[in-house]
Amino acid sequence: MTSADDLPDEIIKTLRQAERLEYWNIFWTVTIVAVMGLTMGQSQTMKTAWIEDTLGLVPPIAFLIAARMERQGHRSARFPFGFERVNGLGFFLAAVALAATGALLLWDSVMTLARAEHATVASVHVFGRDIWLGWLMLGAQVYSLIPPLIIGRRELPLAEKLSDKLLHTDALMNKANWLTGAAGLAGIIGLGLGWWWADSVAAAIISLDIISDGVKALRSSTAELIDGAPRALSSPDLSPDAQALGQRLAARYPGATVRLRETGRLIRAEIHGHAGPQAPLDHAEHWPAEEERLWRLAQLSFVPPRREDQARN
Repeated sequence: MTSADDLPDEIIKTLRQAERLEYWNIFWTVTIVAVMGLTMGQSQTMKTAWIEDTLGLVPPIAFLIAARMERQGHRSARFPFGFERVNGLGFFLAAVALAATGALLLWDSVMTLARAEHATVASVHVFGRDIWLGWLMLGAQVYSLIPPLIIGRRELPLAEKLSDKLLHTDALMNKANWLTGAAGLAGIIGLGLGWWWADSVAAAIISLDIISDGVKALRSSTAELIDGAPRALSSPDLSPDAQALGQRLAARYPGATVRLRETGRLIRAEIHGHAGPQAPLDHAEHWPAEEERLWRLAQLSFVPPRREDQARN
């Protein structure tokens, strides 16, 4: 039986690489939050984008904490599986924060539209000149697009190699920030043209994007915490690895019931109604995917049929 504290060297190396990238992610996100905060003014769009950027700190921080606990939390009498699921717990907390905050921001935007509140973008005095704050807002929005786009593209292959949903969610959030930036730019330009409603509409669009990310993540993270079948990285659908493994085991042990669950990035399989082979098991013979992903199959266990069940049959 393998666990999170004896992963292959190549996976550990990739995990370290992901941790370094997440430190850079936090650094650049902090600079974005600072720039957006300084130029926010009274704009609903800027406020919503600033909150989304601040929320962007949750997944990388959760990932770093989970990775540290997963690496240092070896198996013990109190935690026989170590801290394999701490990554899933961080994924769940990030999903709850995303979905709840997105809903609150959407409510705020809708109420602003209903009350027909007219946001104003004033001028600021910079280096002896009066400059429309909207120009600074536009510059801040453009700046906020660049680091997430680069980091998100680098995170995706690492998340796929590690089968890490928390890292994958962070990557998708970073890559999708162009939508936030585009909506933000449209809202600020709309204010400049005198369209008072453009600001709140843009903020509502950003909020819907946050809610969508949060709900998808919440469905997948909840499934893991309640021992649901392993889910895919980017959706609550069943993982292709898990589906192929279930079919392989069902064919190899006909009549038995195959149950799969996920603990962090690892898959554990139980074959109910079969005594199991007497010889030591070869996991490679049961794993249907690429050999380099064999590490995901952490456990194969058999639950023999009960004597009373056999007598009943």
